[in-house]
Amino acid sequence: GPDEFAAVQARELVELDRRARRFRNGRPRIPLAGRTVVVVDDGIATGSTASAACQVVRAQGATHVVLATPVAPRDRIGWLRRQADEVVCVQTPDAFFGIGEFYADFSQTPDEEVVDLLRRAALTMPVGGAVADPSGGDVEVDIPVGRVRLAGRITVPDPSRGVVVFAHGSGSSRHSPRNQFVARDLSAAGLATLLFDLLTPDEERDRANVFDIRLLARRLIDVTGWLRGQPVTATLPIGYFGASTGAAAALRAAAEGGFPVAAVVSRGGRPDLAAAQLTAVRAPTLLIVGARDDLVLELNRQAQARLLGCENRLAIVPGATHLFAEPGALEQAAALARDWFVDHLALAGHPGRA
Repeated sequence: GPDEFAAVQARELVELDRRARRFRNGRPRIPLAGRTVVVVDDGIATGSTASAACQVVRAQGATHVVLATPVAPRDRIGWLRRQADEVVCVQTPDAFFGIGEFYADFSQTPDEEVVDLLRRAALTMPVGGAVADPSGGDVEVDIPVGRVRLAGRITVPDPSRGVVVFAHGSGSSRHSPRNQFVARDLSAAGLATLLFDLLTPDEERDRANVFDIRLLARRLIDVTGWLRGQPVTATLPIGYFGASTGAAAALRAAAEGGFPVAAVVSRGGRPDLAAAQLTAVRAPTLLIVGARDDLVLELNRQAQARLLGCENRLAIVPGATHLFAEPGALEQAAALARDWFVDHLALAGHPGRA
């Protein structure tokens, strides 16, 4: 009856509000007006929830709605095409008893995992859905290094007080969402940034290259030389930001490169992999480690003891593990890196300052 229906509706609206607040975590709703929207369902049985989702995004102004699912009954596809402009379905078996039969693992996804995945995705989501570019100097580059060319992206605010070159960790690339998050923080503080791939796709297939610190450091040195040849960055003080094995490459490059490096920051890094070069590092070095990253924290303590020729600091982020995936952990690491670079690159740009 109507009273029972109203009671269920009120209860579910409270639950919807709770989920929206938890999953968005203060982030604004992404506007859909004038956009193509892809609605993804893990499998369609009756199609009722998929249909409702398509109607909702259409009501919010989507101009083209695509419904994508791995599996659905054959007779539901035609019906769903009345709700979506396009339906993409991998399998439409004749015998269909339930979605779970087509999965090896159809267990529930915990809310905590959903929250973490959405938070990670938000790290690469520009505010308002547009690429933030304070200066217009945000371009893809193709850097010649020896016999290969390395893809990168350089962002140069106007004015810039320095440039920070990112050396990513093993198994990562210039698309690392964590490094991109830090880079945006640095750009907002008036620092140019360069994220680039240390290896070509062919080189990455050989896992030995990923841990070849000598090779990675050489690439970083060569890219620094390329930066010195670009008019927009030729005179800017240089800093290195390294994550995981990239931190070892950054420290070795700072020790051996021949270019003055104003500051180095390691996030969850493995500076121990450059142990033989640490005593030769002269650049002020900040080591950022999560408090719960026990093994890496101990390795960083040992590495810090070898940094005898430079100003250095070990910053421990409370509650953070190796990937800084905990709420607020990456933000703390980015703030530490930003302040270190701003202070030391500014001093390098004004050597007379005390």
